[in-house]
Amino acid sequence: MAEEIRRLPIGVQSFEVMRQEKYLYVDKTRYIYELTHTGRQYFLSRPRRFGKSLFLSTLKAYWQGKKELFEGLEISELEKDNEEAFEAYPVFYFDFNGQNYQAAALEDVLDGMLAEWEAIYGCEKTGLLSDRFKKLLKAAREKTGKKCVVLVDEYDKPLLEVLENNEMEEHNKAVFKGFFGTLKNYDEYLQFVFITGVTKFSKVSIFSDLNQLKDISLHKSYNAICGMTSEEICRHFQPELTKMAAERNLSREECLQEMAKMYDGYHFYPGADGIYNPFSVLNAMDSGDLSAFWFSTGTPTFLVRRLKNMHFDVRQLTNGGLYAESYDITDYRADNPDIVPLLYQTGYLTIVGADSPVGPYILGFPNDEVKLGFLKSLFPEYAPGAVRGSGKDVLTLRRRILDGDTEGMRDILTALFASIPYTTKDAPFEHYFQSVLYIVFTLLGQYVHAEVHSSRGRADCVLETDKFVYIFEFKVDKSAREALEQIEAKGYAAPYGADKRQLFKIGVNFDSESRSLSEWLVG
Repeated sequence: MAEEIRRLPIGVQSFEVMRQEKYLYVDKTRYIYELTHTGRQYFLSRPRRFGKSLFLSTLKAYWQGKKELFEGLEISELEKDNEEAFEAYPVFYFDFNGQNYQAAALEDVLDGMLAEWEAIYGCEKTGLLSDRFKKLLKAAREKTGKKCVVLVDEYDKPLLEVLENNEMEEHNKAVFKGFFGTLKNYDEYLQFVFITGVTKFSKVSIFSDLNQLKDISLHKSYNAICGMTSEEICRHFQPELTKMAAERNLSREECLQEMAKMYDGYHFYPGADGIYNPFSVLNAMDSGDLSAFWFSTGTPTFLVRRLKNMHFDVRQLTNGGLYAESYDITDYRADNPDIVPLLYQTGYLTIVGADSPVGPYILGFPNDEVKLGFLKSLFPEYAPGAVRGSGKDVLTLRRRILDGDTEGMRDILTALFASIPYTTKDAPFEHYFQSVLYIVFTLLGQYVHAEVHSSRGRADCVLETDKFVYIFEFKVDKSAREALEQIEAKGYAAPYGADKRQLFKIGVNFDSESRSLSEWLVG
């Protein structure tokens, strides 16, 4: 018997296409039941490529009354005694994906959407965009006898794409304020409203005017509304997981552990189940590789540039020292110097702990895909000369570490710091060198066991390979001898006393005036 071909929905964002063409579908329809039976107007923030568009498409099919698409899914059982379920309502689906808002005017995009509906409901294409939308809501109610459903997918794309153009960003905010402000006074025409985005921009009419819009982004009950849990992966993708494990010579449990390290770790409520990035999971299942699929689809150039310019202590991203209140990470203002909300909302940080269920939250990288990808993007901002083939890159340093070549390691790090341009706008050197070393040694963790510490009582950095152990202590404007003596005095090497691997104790001193690695001593 021929093996059944299972279709993975990579790039499929239409619920109707997914069901009609028999793609694998992770059933999220119980959330639709809960939303439609407990409220009327919602906002959901999730990172890009996290399943928001598919969920909104599922809502669209539900409100259009396409009952046949939901056969066999949870909601069909939940709604079996509800005679009013799956009735068709007029649906206005605003999809802001697929446009380049640096080239296309937001007004033109809205005009095109309205024109299609005006043809359906017999409305004239005259007047302001907001007035035309009002007429459509009235006409749809009169023509169908039903209230309207408004679904808005990625409302903030026209804002995020122009973040570095203040004039265009303010213009698009004003367009939205006038357009979606319509919903505030037309509640009598609305059955259901659901708006998605990556971030929740303050001073945008959608949020300042619609007080009844319930934000479920940090709601415990909706932690897994998008993305996948470990249980869902095991339940829906057993054949793919088994095949991947066999190809990687791992057990299914070991394979899932590797996937978790790479793609799991998102938490949209403290203590809730970890959520896997669905885009990366599907691509990994399809290819058999654990690559950085999600990260490679968008480089956070704007964010890493801002982090460097604001002298952000990048070590906070992994050492549990980054705190934020819930309102800090659910709101974004362009004039806010704090970049943490945007890092959280765009998926580069997540909740890794909390002092209490209501905060403050502890933020950090969710997984290795994001951590390593983000630091790789950040590294050129600090060390633009450390490109591949330069002799100053991480892969060349890795080779020296694997060979036990401490002189080669010294030469690479010395050349790396010598190549970093300096301007008076840069951060104090101690901050700069700590950031560069943190990024370099964290990236080395892909290839060797690396621990980078910032707390007292522990060595600054420990690297382990099959043959060697390296213990580093770094100083600024002191001496390499003092650094080496600290390794001895503090007993940093004691845990490796019975280890058969060759041990290197390395004291390093940096000179802040010349901004260079001035001394390197191996003990």
